[in-house]
Amino acid sequence: MKTKEMTGGLDRKLLSVPEVLTELVVPRSTFYKWRRLGIAPRCIKLPNGEVRIRRADLDAWLCQREDNAA
Repeated sequence: MKTKEMTGGLDRKLLSVPEVLTELVVPRSTFYKWRRLGIAPRCIKLPNGEVRIRRADLDAWLCQREDNAA
């Protein structure tokens, strides 16, 4: 098993699209629309056509969208 030291401290967990949809509480169609528009979190397309999202990329994407309004 790899430790954070072995991976450079990066979170390399890959999330499936259903996991991301559940977390964001959005329908699949919205997620794929965001992908077409280039505003979705960074995705990895596997050779079998499935899509995965790194946990770290999803977290960074969410941080970029935080509303700083009081």
